[in-house]
Amino acid sequence: MEAEGMSDVVSEVRGSAGLITLNRPKALNALSLGMIRDLTAALLAWRDDPRVERVGVRGMGKEGPFGAFCAGGDIRFFHQAVLAGDPRLEDFFTEEYSLNHLIHAYPKPYVVFMDGICMGGGMGISAHGSDYGLRIATERTKMAMPETNIGLFPDVGGGWFLARCPGRIGEYLALTGQLIAGADAVAARLADGVLPSAELPTVWESLADGERFERVREALRAAPPPASIFAARRADIDHFFALPSVPDIVRALEADAGSWAAETAALLRKRSPLMLQVTLEHLRRARHMTLAADLRMERDMVRQCFHLRPGTASETFEGIRALAIDKDHAPRWNPARIEDVTPEMVAAFFASPWPAHAHPLRGLG
Repeated sequence: MEAEGMSDVVSEVRGSAGLITLNRPKALNALSLGMIRDLTAALLAWRDDPRVERVGVRGMGKEGPFGAFCAGGDIRFFHQAVLAGDPRLEDFFTEEYSLNHLIHAYPKPYVVFMDGICMGGGMGISAHGSDYGLRIATERTKMAMPETNIGLFPDVGGGWFLARCPGRIGEYLALTGQLIAGADAVAARLADGVLPSAELPTVWESLADGERFERVREALRAAPPPASIFAARRADIDHFFALPSVPDIVRALEADAGSWAAETAALLRKRSPLMLQVTLEHLRRARHMTLAADLRMERDMVRQCFHLRPGTASETFEGIRALAIDKDHAPRWNPARIEDVTPEMVAAFFASPWPAHAHPLRGLG
């Protein structure tokens, strides 16, 4: 066994496995640019290393391994970078999206332990695992793509993997930012199975031995799917979230007499009206794209999030301010109402600032 550093990312080779631990528990393992670079370096080093037959990724919780996977990208860094004009903000998204694609195309089983919180950027390093990898949820899993709450859109390939959820579950999760549990993640095809969190240390140890791990994987994939909230709400979700536009969705929800519809409409009214509509357009475009093409589109979109309205005028800057900096939970969205967003406002996010030959993600795919 060889371990490298007690930094925010700890990597080691044990038996025939490469093991990665996200080691920033006080920040719920939120991804910094340094962590993205360390993750990428480890995966690239092991991709062609004959000693490494599979890769495992877990998060360090406040009380030890597991308990928290990854709360997303470091949004406090985004806020500081905007104020300082820090060019590393551009590097962050280019390198994060490149990492997402590397995981998607990884030639070895990629096993991720989505115990505890798994949101945003944490989904980007978990949802893209290959068919012969394993995405493990637990009874403690708290999964979400909550970007519309901070004036952003579900990035890290979120358009691609949410668009491939059954029915209109992806639109529902993308627009509302709703938190779901492990069983719901399996139903949404964002996890492969649910294990009791008490079993995770044993499964982690099994990664070092190919035969032991194969037994674990077969047992988890063969287990009957756990009960999910989507079983009861699937018809409603598919009905409302298939409607052509966000105003159509909200009007229909508000016209419905049911409590679920009213609660869902009220939730949508709290999100960024502009980014709700950008997000819906994003998912519907991504449904017909490869992941590489979606990530290139997302790179265009995130550039526009910070530069269409530069600096503190950015919808994303304002959303982060309200949620994580001032914590007043009173974002001043612009426009303030869903009904005031124009098609031209939405279209601007999909205009690439780069020609194809100079795009920062031109090498993907």
